[in-house]
Amino acid sequence: MRDEHNGDHHRSWLERLGHFLAGEPEDRDDLLELLNAATRRKLLDPDALGMIEGVMQVSELRVRDIMIPRSQMVVAPQDAEIESVLPLVAEAAHSRYPVIGEDRTEVLGILLVKDLLIQSLRDRTRLVREVMRPAHFVPESKRLNILLKEFRASRSHMAIVVDEYGAAAGLVTIEDVLEQIVGDIEDEHDFGEEEYIFRKNDRDYTLKALTPIGEFNEYFQANLSDAECDTVGGLIVHHLGHVPKRGEKLEMGRFRFVVLRADNRRVHLLKLVVAASEGFNPHSRIADFPSE
Repeated sequence: MRDEHNGDHHRSWLERLGHFLAGEPEDRDDLLELLNAATRRKLLDPDALGMIEGVMQVSELRVRDIMIPRSQMVVAPQDAEIESVLPLVAEAAHSRYPVIGEDRTEVLGILLVKDLLIQSLRDRTRLVREVMRPAHFVPESKRLNILLKEFRASRSHMAIVVDEYGAAAGLVTIEDVLEQIVGDIEDEHDFGEEEYIFRKNDRDYTLKALTPIGEFNEYFQANLSDAECDTVGGLIVHHLGHVPKRGEKLEMGRFRFVVLRADNRRVHLLKLVVAASEGFNPHSRIADFPSE
């Protein structure tokens, strides 16, 4: 009976694989089952499977699902002098900034840091609006696969998301879209594999979501519970009851966590603001790190 059952199962899988190769999977679930079966048989790498699933998901997600909301945007006023914007750029460490007018809901253009730096060497009294570039606008309902094509065609890296009334609702970058496919993308501000916590000053820190709770407690002289989770990111997901999006906050005692990077599967990077505590002395082995 076992051999007969295995034979039937084997033939069934081969038949399904044949349908797949012939371009005839019944539905999306059928296709994913075939791909998972191929991964289990080591015909497909797990990372490749993850990217395939990401590609399939991108075709279903819309801009509103991954955008950075307007309240979380770091912006530059159009009438500000270049010199006055430099501290903002140094603090945020982004490469592009929406430029706004008196009405914060109206985005007039995009300020590129490379343009800002070039102009700062020539004339720091010039206004932001004189060096900004045109902005690319997209509706909240646009599908991510279509947006990715537009990014490639226009060679742009950022789009301003507008609501049904034409007001700025947020922004989205090409990196945000690609991270839905390949996972978190490290940049020049990311830190090494063996490092978890980076200190900017006595209150502000950046830490990986994979920071072990034990190491966090030791460094910050805290007592976060590790009964349910092993990592800080896991603890945040446990308390919120869902995988948070970028910009979501959680306060636990004297700690305020802000999600800097996350995808639909897990949290990647966190900003931490620590309330003053008597006797707290940051561990000297943790290096300084510029904030996101």
